[in-house]
This record gives sequence, C-alpha cells and structure tokens, in this order.
Amino acid sequence: MDHQFSNGLDQVFKQSKNEARRLHSEFLNTEHFLLGMIKTENSAREMMSSLGADLTQIKRKIETMSLTGVNPYTGASDRISFTKMADQAVKRSELECRQYQGSEINTVHLLLGILYKTEDPVTSILGSYDIDYESISKEYQKIMKSSGETPKMSAYDDDDEREEYGQMRKPTGSLGSGKSKTPTLDNFGRDLTALARDGKLDPVIGREKEIERVSQILSRRKKNNPLLIGEPGVGKSAIAEGLALRIQQKKVSRVLYGKRVITLDLASLVAGTKYRGQFEERMKAIMTELEKNRDVILFIDELHTIVGAGSSTGSLDASNMFKPALARGEIQCIGATTLDEYRQYIEKDAALERRF
Repeated sequence: MDHQFSNGLDQVFKQSKNEARRLHSEFLNTEHFLLGMIKTENSAREMMSSLGADLTQIKRKIETMSLTGVNPYTGASDRISFTKMADQAVKRSELECRQYQGSEINTVHLLLGILYKTEDPVTSILGSYDIDYESISKEYQKIMKSSGETPKMSAYDDDDEREEYGQMRKPTGSLGSGKSKTPTLDNFGRDLTALARDGKLDPVIGREKEIERVSQILSRRKKNNPLLIGEPGVGKSAIAEGLALRIQQKKVSRVLYGKRVITLDLASLVAGTKYRGQFEERMKAIMTELEKNRDVILFIDELHTIVGAGSSTGSLDASNMFKPALARGEIQCIGATTLDEYRQYIEKDAALERRF
C-alpha cells in the first residue's frame, strides 16, 4: 500500500484480531473491524455516536451474527487470515484516503471501505441505524471543513459523491476546463468515459462476462490488447461502452482507475487527406498523444479497416504505424471486428495478429 495506517487504525486492527478470537472465528471479517472500532477510542466511533447510532445494540447484533457463523477458531495458529470481504474493505480504505488526499489511512477511511459494499451484512446492521456510506461521507466532509481543512477530492472520486458536495471532477481530455492534453484525439475520437460520466451511455445488460474478461486483459503488464471478434450486431461496441461505465463506477481493478476509453473514428481521420503525408501527420500526432497520456485506452471498431487505411504508393498504412507502439506496450488498444474480416485482413498480417 502507498499509505501508512494511522495509530488509531493500528489499534483497531489489534482489537479486531482479539475480537475474532473471542468469537471463535478462524478468519478476520468486517464485523470484527467494526467491533474493534466500537471497543477503542477513534474518530470512526465518535462519528457513529454523533450520528445517533446505539453502539451497544450494534455490538450485540454483530456478536450474535458472528456466533452463528462457521469456521470456529481452533487456536492452532496465532495467525488469522482476512476474508475476501475484509480484504476488499482495507483496499477500498486506501482509495478513500486517496480521494480525500489524506496522509495516512484512518478509521473513517476503513469505515467507508466497509460501508461501500452494500451486500455486506455489517452494512445492513449499520443501515438500520441510518449509518451508511453517504451519511459518513457527509459527516466526514463536515468535520474536515470545521477543522479548517478543505476536503479536496482527487480524480479517483465517485461522481455521485462529487455532485453531492458540489465539487465536480476535474476532467481530463476534451471536456476539461483548461487546455486539453489530447487535442488530436478529441478531434478524431469520442471519449466514452466522459459520456458515461455525463449519463449519456445506456446501461449494458448481459455482457458482464465479456466486460470482465476485457478488464482482466487490460490489467496485464504485457499482451494487454483485447480483440473482440463476433458477428455483426452482437454488441461488440457495447462492451467498450460497458467498460467505460464500469471505470466510471469504480467496478474495475485498481489498475484501470482513472483510465479514459476513447473510440477512434478512422473515417474522419482519413477524410480530407488530399496530399501525401497528411494522414501520417495525423496518425503521428495521435500516437504521440497516446504515448504521453498512458491513461488512454483506444477503442478501434472495425479494426480490419486500419489495414491499408491512408496508404498510398511509398507511404505507411495505419496498421504499420500502430504495430511498433503496440509491441512496446506504449499504447493500449481494444479492437473489434467480425470473424470473416479477421480471417481476411488481420490473420494474414501475422505481426498485427500477434499484437492482440
């Protein structure tokens, strides 16, 4: 982790471990974190009390819930492992710390990390006392303002939270208030992430597995350029839109947080290039912007059209300009094409085929 835990959070973790053993649990879960917060002096405990939560009742409910669980603690080992839910809460707490630009992860960040998962039983118990992600976020911002700290929110923020507090996300790209870092891409592309942020993309239904697989490939260090192959009209482009929506909703791996999905309009890129070298100049400008802005994921629909695009006697086509950068991992690209066109164009170009 990039951030250290505060002293208060260290105490909560120690107490949580004791609570897990006391309740005969072999694993450390989010309910043990909450018991650790309730039984030690910390800012999260004070915040829950100030919002009117009955900590004694919450403690009883959690203990009852924990005792009905499985995996009893046998005492065979001093080490207690985190459950998946607990691990996700700790990882989310670091993201909360980044969002509020804190110097260290504190107990409130961990509480927000727990409440972020609405399916967690602990969240349901706290919800019965009107303690949820929204209420804790508001209270935390209020405390920061009253103490003279301006609650700065980083680019990792959730947009719903930003709108709630009247602080809009500082966009990167064409919708930014300042000079764009990617003017050529803005001119010849369409920022799907910006459209998702503005609510202009429809939800994608029934493509969860495909979107998840694309996310996994993009998260790799190498060989991270997915290619979508399918019949016309099956929804290949919708997967790119679904990915943009997931990035905006923070439902992707942390590697993809803050990324922009831009779909390249190759037709407008080629259009109007009457003289030799004009197309190459546009392509070179796009390649330079992609290399300098590593947060951009390029989506090329009808990928086969880059083979031969813009080429004339003695000049390079788009695919030959893309291949070196793709091989070096300097740009990330999602391609989409049909099976027939894949066989006709891409399969015959072994160098291009290897890049995806």
